[in-house]
Amino acid sequence: MTLISLENVGVAYDGHQVLSDVNLTIGERDFIGIIGPNGGGKTTLVKAILGTVHHTGRITLSPTLFRGREQLIGYMPQQSNFDRAFPISVLEVVLSGLQGRKGFRTRFSSEDRALAFRLLQRAGIAQVADSPIGEISGGQMQRALLCRAVISAPRLLILDEPSNFVDNKFENELYSTLRLLNRRMAIIMVSHDVETIRHIVKDIVKVNGQVQRSPAK
Repeated sequence: MTLISLENVGVAYDGHQVLSDVNLTIGERDFIGIIGPNGGGKTTLVKAILGTVHHTGRITLSPTLFRGREQLIGYMPQQSNFDRAFPISVLEVVLSGLQGRKGFRTRFSSEDRALAFRLLQRAGIAQVADSPIGEISGGQMQRALLCRAVISAPRLLILDEPSNFVDNKFENELYSTLRLLNRRMAIIMVSHDVETIRHIVKDIVKVNGQVQRSPAK
């Protein structure tokens, strides 16, 4: 089943064409690695899929990506794009992944908090659940952001450079976790580490203004 279809999609900033004539389909068990040079449009492609930038062409989302008004797409941003100075605990960061379902004014239930804590336990960082997000390590931050991205049980998970700021041990754990998650959701992962992700993903999409898809192996 196709979850997302991009047809002749283009994105321009201030008159500069970043992406043009992009055609791409994302299936329900795809695991896609997005690679390409800096400035080639990797993050812009992700933003177009997420609907956060204006684009030309057509992007079609399957009805299965919605639960009522909630969009079932989990997103793990680059750590550098997350405000670590915001006065919020690690547990609250994970819970914020439910705001698409709950809204911004709804209080989180005890069941929500228990689910967030279980995810932190599985990620091995339950001990920092009550710590301010600005006081934990880079590796712990990445684990927390992954928990935040999957707490709503998405059908598509998008990760932007998830292995930045982490050591080899966590990187290997992350990729093992993603393989398991791919059994129940599609995954798109932006990365600069081409040789490593070739052994993890199923397909490679090279982005440099346009896109080219090929099997990873």
